Amino acid sequence: MIRIAVCDDTQQDLHNLALMTNDYFTENSIDVEVVKYGHPDFLLAATKDNNFHVYILDIVMPMVNGLELGKAIRRFDREAQIIYATTEPQFALQAYAASPINYILKPVDRQQLFNTLNLAISKVDIAEEQTITVKTSDGLRMIKLSDIACCEYQGHTVIFNLINGNEIISKTIRENFLEYCEPILKDKHFIRCHTSFVVNMRRVVKFSKESFTLRSNKIVPISAKKYPIVRDAYMDYLMAKEDRS
Repeated sequence: MIRIAVCDDTQQDLHNLALMTNDYFTENSIDVEVVKYGHPDFLLAATKDNNFHVYILDIVMPMVNGLELGKAIRRFDREAQIIYATTEPQFALQAYAASPINYILKPVDRQQLFNTLNLAISKVDIAEEQTITVKTSDGLRMIKLSDIACCEYQGHTVIFNLINGNEIISKTIRENFLEYCEPILKDKHFIRCHTSFVVNMRRVVKFSKESFTLRSNKIVPISAKKYPIVRDAYMDYLMAKEDRS
């Protein structure tokens, strides 16, 4: 499923943008969830627990304008596609600090929005919707890989730290941690940075020689032996994401 966040403080514009966006996906038979936010603070709060593939943002908004909102999103998500829709043409140059896919002037032309969404969806990585099945004491749990912030090996179990703050703990595993995490590590967003940790690089906000810091402020250690490989892999990830923007 494609997840779209639309943020505009003008209710009529918010309604129209969401309606046209839904129309695009209906016409193209694509499963979508469009979530509306009337204030940038509400959207920023929601991103702590949710991933969005595409953001459609107004620029002139109270407290946090669309330019700052776009840059804030880019600090934790280099892959999402950002579309600006605004009445103000003078912000176009500044807007590109957030690497938007397009800058559309209001009133938004339906076909221009559809063409922009075509381009945005062509860049979306649907592979992130892959899932794994985890055996827990309560039974089988299916987890989307995009919902995992990191995995931690502890006492012959694996703790899945999710982006919404929850934890899922596996039953005792017989194989070693690397073997257990092999299906996860096939996804390019994940890297094993320590004997006991696998991290989702999409959730990283700070990188140092000793650790990753995640959006939740959780610190994930990087072992000294793995640091050169982890550093190169993370730099490659960042460069690849810049190319996709």
